[in-house]
Amino acid sequence: MSIFVIITYAIFGIVFFSLIVFLGLNATKIKGWFGEKNISDRLEKLDADKYITINDILIKNEKGNTSQIDHLVVSVYGLFVIETKNYKGWIFGNEKSEKWSQVIYRQKNFFRNPVKQNWSHVYALKSILKDYSDLRYVPIVVFAGSAVLKQIISNVPVIYDYEIINFIREYSVERCISFEDVQKIASILQNANIEDKEIRKSHVSNIYKTVVERQVKMENLICPQCNGELKLRNGKNGKFYGCSNYPRCRFTMPY
Repeated sequence: MSIFVIITYAIFGIVFFSLIVFLGLNATKIKGWFGEKNISDRLEKLDADKYITINDILIKNEKGNTSQIDHLVVSVYGLFVIETKNYKGWIFGNEKSEKWSQVIYRQKNFFRNPVKQNWSHVYALKSILKDYSDLRYVPIVVFAGSAVLKQIISNVPVIYDYEIINFIREYSVERCISFEDVQKIASILQNANIEDKEIRKSHVSNIYKTVVERQVKMENLICPQCNGELKLRNGKNGKFYGCSNYPRCRFTMPY
């Protein structure tokens, strides 16, 4: 075997190995991108003379905190705020819980409550659009993967990806703003969108930092919202941890 062939195989091996490592480290990010692309493609089917869609927007609220929103649909019927999740397995969740669960065979994983996550987006949007007091906000959580929504308790709609277009069209009954306002709001949001790569990286880092800090507190039975003690309680659906400062703090955590 010639030196050239050996070098070629070596380079190919290095590239292949690097690709595997890259895909492994970025699997969640890649999966999330496909989920969001799936929804953005569906939203393109909405009538352009009634709806304006904005995808992947990063904004700052009055306190200077950043909020990354997967999809926004601005219309005369309201502002649809869409949080996308790309999961598989069975999904269980309550809008009041801190965590939701994903069950794949006998393995159970927990992830941040997407309903609460989306409400934080709504609050950030309200701080930017406070001049539009008549604007209706419609938060929606959409699962774009192969997940099965087994037991979801939520007043906020939690639906599958193929339901999103019909949901928006069926909701669009009563107007709350003019289309001229729709165009102004879309322009305000697009101008508020932060495209700076370093700020976006910082946003992701802050999210991971916050998640880790919350997880450490919960593992030590400390309430991540008020630093109270988490105590084991009995509920109608079984045991759970609740904050000792209830009812002032209503934080709960699965047992």
